[in-house]
Amino acid sequence: MANVLPIGVAPAELRPTQMSLGFREVDVKRRQWRDADDAHRAKILRRHVVPTVVGPKGRHFIVDHHHFTKAMIDENVALIAMFVVANLGDLGKDEFWTVLDNRAWCHAYDAKGQRRSLSDIPKSLTELADDPYRSLAGELIRAGGCAKNSVPFSEFLWADFLRRRIKAALVATDFGGALAQAVELARGPEAKSLPGWSGADPAN
Repeated sequence: MANVLPIGVAPAELRPTQMSLGFREVDVKRRQWRDADDAHRAKILRRHVVPTVVGPKGRHFIVDHHHFTKAMIDENVALIAMFVVANLGDLGKDEFWTVLDNRAWCHAYDAKGQRRSLSDIPKSLTELADDPYRSLAGELIRAGGCAKNSVPFSEFLWADFLRRRIKAALVATDFGGALAQAVELARGPEAKSLPGWSGADPAN
């Protein structure tokens, strides 16, 4: 059973298991926090209990909610809650990361969607790079272009799909136009192998 810890963990102490974030996604969560009253903020914290894996030297590595945790760091939130999904503290560093990789608890792809060494994963959430296509994938979910799902790092799969089809210049200069194009692409047959696809297969 997961070990649930009370609110009392400094978000800056938690370590990432991925290399990039969508900075727009972080900004969305920051705005939600700033616009919330105390009661709503308490609900936000209860909805975002951060799952972690204990690694070498007893450090906690988060395996979900990277955007939320980074937003809480940027908003100077002192304490958040977490729960431990596995304790791998007895493993050596290299073995620890190999286990995370094989159990889909880390995502060693950079902001351009290129596979990198596990050792390249930053030690701090403040060091993560911006991947605009990850932000586009998050907005695509909110727009109903695809469904939110529990497949690990599925938003990055969508980000890579969009990266290959929508020009970076459009994402940078006309995010709304890029989103409209993303919605159309997401409902087409080329995307049917992706988790959360909600289009119609013309073959059926």
